[in-house]
Amino acid sequence: MTQHDSPRRLRLGMVGGGQGAFIGGVHRIAARLDDHYELVAGAFASDPERSRASAAALHVAEARAYPDYRTMAEAERARDDGIDVVAIVTPNHLHFEVARTFLEAGIDVICDKPMTTDLGDARQLQQLVESSGRFFGLTHNYSGYSLIRQARDMVAAGELGELRVVQVEYPQDWLATRVEASGVKQAEWRTDPQRSGPAGCLGDIGTHAYHLVRFVTGLEVEALAADLHTFVEGRALDDNVHMLLRFRGGARGMLWSSQVAPGNENGLRLRVYGSRGGLEWRQEEPNELLHTPQGEPPRRLTRHGPGLGEAAMAAVRIPPGHPEGYLEAFAQLYSDFAAHLRARRGGPAVADHQRDVPGVADGVDGVLFITRALESAREGGIWVSL
Repeated sequence: MTQHDSPRRLRLGMVGGGQGAFIGGVHRIAARLDDHYELVAGAFASDPERSRASAAALHVAEARAYPDYRTMAEAERARDDGIDVVAIVTPNHLHFEVARTFLEAGIDVICDKPMTTDLGDARQLQQLVESSGRFFGLTHNYSGYSLIRQARDMVAAGELGELRVVQVEYPQDWLATRVEASGVKQAEWRTDPQRSGPAGCLGDIGTHAYHLVRFVTGLEVEALAADLHTFVEGRALDDNVHMLLRFRGGARGMLWSSQVAPGNENGLRLRVYGSRGGLEWRQEEPNELLHTPQGEPPRRLTRHGPGLGEAAMAAVRIPPGHPEGYLEAFAQLYSDFAAHLRARRGGPAVADHQRDVPGVADGVDGVLFITRALESAREGGIWVSL
């Protein structure tokens, strides 16, 4: 491909995400927003009839509406116009087998988090990605926000000085009652250990909070002490998590995630404090980043406003004052993934601001985090090493 060529859209397949699935629609919007992908194939449901019905509703050709993901991987590998990449948007327990099947078929993968429900599976998947040379992207979508990338660059540039304290919280209220017993599909699988894995709130949103800390600060967790609790009677998995964090280098942190906190819709919030200043960002007000240099008044940075760096400006689409949010951040990850996928196919080199996308190593890190938190909680909240 030369610099004058107009690249074709990447051919996208999808496993899961059929009718009634929330996250599948989000992935499809994110993939199309910047016009890098075209959805051409899928196994959209475990039931073949529902998969075909979903494909028809999404204008996917009947011949490429597959009854299951194994049939899909085999058929797409054999086509001259087979998919370039598959998006895995199933419940957690299927991620490993689906990802392995497509990687072994020589097809790149974009996977929802957590990458797997088992640490051994996560490490096996990492080995497969490394040995196959395939691309693997993990959709920790909050890392796609423009001002999160600004925060990351400011920390890396030393504007906060030596990091001392990190506070992250992610409260919701949608599971404050036992809605899984009333047929709410999204609640049913997230609270089912057979489909969600051994962690509930911890695996669903606690991992997002953890990844955001790692992405922005670059700090590595040395040890953690976790208290997981289930407040709603009859629920099989945790719905509230409190955690203390010790970082390599001496910084300290706290993480709280909850799905039983009335009045909180999607309250992801990050605060980072160092010897020279602090930063604060809230997901529900994502177009503002508060920077407070030590001894000075707070400074309000805005998306596409003055004072932003290259990485933040590369993750905006519309003029200042026009809000961007969740879908655009998700789309930014898909755009970054597209740059990697095209570079692998002879396209332009990946830009500096797109190099560090969530991948298989982040997936292993996230599953290790879940595993150690569960170990700590089972032993009464003792400190465990990562």
